[in-house]
Amino acid sequence: MLDKIFPKIHNEGYKFLAIFALATILLYFIHGFLGFVGFVLAIWVYYFFRDPERISINNDNYLTSPADGLVVQVLETNGPKELGLENKKFTKISIFMNVFDCHVNRSPCSGKVSEILYKLIIWELTYSLYIRTLLE
Repeated sequence: MLDKIFPKIHNEGYKFLAIFALATILLYFIHGFLGFVGFVLAIWVYYFFRDPERISINNDNYLTSPADGLVVQVLETNGPKELGLENKKFTKISIFMNVFDCHVNRSPCSGKVSEILYKLIIWELTYSLYIRTLLE
């Protein structure tokens, strides 16, 4: 019963929860209202990192959703060029997650990771330089 009210949280969430709890205590000593705001934010952090148990169907004919959210697009597309799969068709499912959805992604089916590829996109570099310029 208590796990329905207070679900476990993902391991990455504990450090953020500790930071917000400490900030809440410090803000409370500054002013009671600021402590209340910190408390509300700490609850939001707990809620954001919650990791409730999911029941999946152990059947290869069904695919479990990897994330909570809204399915916004199901599209047949070519594979990534970086992996040499541009001539192979794949089904791409896009899921939009808002801040109130559980942000723990799961594996929707069994499989094996055979390669991890990271490619720096110039837009990311340009955007980070732009943000850095704004901050300076």
